[in-house]
Amino acid sequence: MILDIINKKANNYELTKEELETIFMGYLKDEVKDYQMSAFLMAICINDMSDSEIFALTDIFIRSGEVLDLSFIDAIKVDKHSTGGVGDKTTLIVAPLVASCNVPVIKMSGRGLGYTGGTIDKLESIPGFKVDLTEEKIRRQAKEIGIVITSQTKDLAPLDKKVYALRDVTATTNSIPLIASSIMSKKIAGGADKIVIDIKVGNGALIKTMEDAKRLESLLIKIGTYYQKEVRTVISNMDRPLGHNIGNKLEVLEALDVLKGKEKGKLLDLSLELASKMVSMGKGISTEAAMKEVKENIKTGKALNKFLEFIKYQHGDIDNLEIDAKVYNIKANKSGILKDINALSIAKLSESLGAGRKNKDDKIDYNAGIIIKKEIGDEIKEGDILASLYTNIDNKEFNLERIFEIS
Repeated sequence: MILDIINKKANNYELTKEELETIFMGYLKDEVKDYQMSAFLMAICINDMSDSEIFALTDIFIRSGEVLDLSFIDAIKVDKHSTGGVGDKTTLIVAPLVASCNVPVIKMSGRGLGYTGGTIDKLESIPGFKVDLTEEKIRRQAKEIGIVITSQTKDLAPLDKKVYALRDVTATTNSIPLIASSIMSKKIAGGADKIVIDIKVGNGALIKTMEDAKRLESLLIKIGTYYQKEVRTVISNMDRPLGHNIGNKLEVLEALDVLKGKEKGKLLDLSLELASKMVSMGKGISTEAAMKEVKENIKTGKALNKFLEFIKYQHGDIDNLEIDAKVYNIKANKSGILKDINALSIAKLSESLGAGRKNKDDKIDYNAGIIIKKEIGDEIKEGDILASLYTNIDNKEFNLERIFEIS
């Protein structure tokens, strides 16, 4: 039966909801093996899925566990999701920024998918930080400080969690149907009323083309409408890394700098755009009014204080976040103008330093990563430091080709 379903999708036939349920729920129950699901996911990547298959799969993911009831919060709950990109630490900035505007954020986040760490990996790099929260703890913290970021509990969309881990290591991360079902099942099971989704597109993202980004945008809105959830989107460029720091601890430190008002540029701009959309939806105000409020909360330190309060509530010790790694500097081999920084090449380099996973059971080195020292358009002199690499891998040969374009 399982082989018949795999063959049917491999031959590009539409599957029924019952067939999808048989193979996916079989995988959750360990009746379908990793190698069988890997073949099936690859068939989906090659042959795509119809809208009806995508709606069915989203429903299967949601019903594989419980749905979090957040009705105890007497306010609109707005969630945010990013499809993932190099150096994307916006959740660490946006969630406390929105919560500081009295819009509750209760967010379930994932681990790394692809080259770099996920939000949960970044938070776990903070000494003592707890990511596995009980429903009781989620409720209490949400009531008391209006912000929670937790890993997917075993009871919420457990099927998505298991499939997500397999996709990470089987080159099936860039399937639009799988991305859409994964995102929306988690958001709906997580109890959000309204959702803002940052769709990354470019060589450093799961989604490579604007055509695919537009299709995903359409699917996310359709699924949201089906479940009576308002969905707004932002399509953002990921041909270049977002911010200067790539790697788990390094990204937490950069997010902290943004909240302290120390960093300007695209990372801040995107964070403000996402936060203003969320505050607009949560308060029923214009995006212009929301933008004014979020900017003010960075200026006054309210957003930073909310971040520090959130870290403390989940037992993190931000004061002892130190980088423990060897440092290697990449120096320019010629003079000129820095024309480009290739996000995909940076991502691959970061993974090779220990900041990402090659296999689903791999341990991440939270200290590993890269700090980019120059901006696009900077004048470069031969011997200038372009980036600093942090790693605990000895005698490492780094592939530095096609990262920095100088001319």
